[in-house]
Amino acid sequence: MKVGVADTTFARVNMGAIAINELKRHASVAIERTTVPGFKDLPVACKKLIEERGCDIVIALGMPGGQEKDKLCAHEASQGLMLAQLMTNHHIIEVFVHEDEAGDDQELAWLAERRTREHAENAVNLVLRPEVLTRMAGTGQRQGFKDAGPARQ
Repeated sequence: MKVGVADTTFARVNMGAIAINELKRHASVAIERTTVPGFKDLPVACKKLIEERGCDIVIALGMPGGQEKDKLCAHEASQGLMLAQLMTNHHIIEVFVHEDEAGDDQELAWLAERRTREHAENAVNLVLRPEVLTRMAGTGQRQGFKDAGPARQ
């Protein structure tokens, strides 16, 4: 299995390095990394990791700012990532940590690391161990902050 890791220089945390570290903890996989300036560059970077570098799955890591224009740009980038998935028939795990999700830099760094690690594990499971995800269906998993848990019936 080959995993692509696409990250940005705009992010305030080295999410690519965290993802690679976590991938190595969960499986023996080949890793291809590319870094682009910003999250709007991620869709083509991910598509190239799949089509030109033979990745089976890609983790797209970005950190949108807290302004309204940043949210709009993140939405556009997210749509591009969805389109890239459809064009390549490969999963691209979007890992965005918005700066305004955290109260301060320490919490932002913590959240970026935790969300990145949890999604890296999801990527491995999606390709190598899909039954793990099936067992967790309906359990209210969240990447980053506390899991929501299943709804009470």
